[in-house]
Amino acid sequence: MSLSDQEKLRYSRHLNLPDFGISGQEKLKCAKVLVVGTGGLGAPLLQYLTAIGVGTIGVIDFDIVEESNLQRQVLFGMEDLGKSKTTVAITKLRAQNPFVHFIDHNLKLDASNALEIISNYDVIADGTDNFPTRYLVNDACVLMGKPNVYASIYRFEGQVSVFGLENGPCYACLFPNASDADVCSCTEGGVLGVMPGVIGCLQAAEALKLALGAGDVLDGKLLICRLLGMQFETYRVRRNPDCPVCSNRGTSPRREG
Repeated sequence: MSLSDQEKLRYSRHLNLPDFGISGQEKLKCAKVLVVGTGGLGAPLLQYLTAIGVGTIGVIDFDIVEESNLQRQVLFGMEDLGKSKTTVAITKLRAQNPFVHFIDHNLKLDASNALEIISNYDVIADGTDNFPTRYLVNDACVLMGKPNVYASIYRFEGQVSVFGLENGPCYACLFPNASDADVCSCTEGGVLGVMPGVIGCLQAAEALKLALGAGDVLDGKLLICRLLGMQFETYRVRRNPDCPVCSNRGTSPRREG
């Protein structure tokens, strides 16, 4: 898929990069990335995937914009209150980059639609904020053989990893049950407004590398950012040979909710 002259101008800083060039930008133009959730993580994730020229971006959410979102969900403003998040996001993103094709999934992801939706994309970026949906996305990615770029935020910390690659761990290897993770949500525990921006950009970088087939992604690694101390630490995540999800592939994802 070749680039137009206008696209070459827009992406000229990419085209000047060693080992990237026109071929790298054409790979991005052919890539299809699904962003699950348009909240704190989804907002910067969508903005950067749009800016860098990912050719097709799916946006899935069923929520509306609320005033409590505006402290961190930088795609939205006061004029958007009460409106569909996917509709508002895609309208603004199209204005940001008219060369990107957007697919609006204004619905709730559940076991009845997860496999069909996820099958149409190359990379899945999970920006959700609840454990049932994270497990659902993980299960569907494992079943469909899709990479799952995971991120989460809480208070002053964030996490990023890539799950579902061949011979690599899945989300259930790290957290077999929701009780193994910090189950307090941002709604209950709060989150620093800039935290989603930091982690969302790192998540976008992992999705970019997967789309390009370049670099060392966070496969089998969990990156933790502690913002108050400006500390970045990486921990090894091993595949669980007894994992009920990725050691024995099932036939359908577990039900969300």
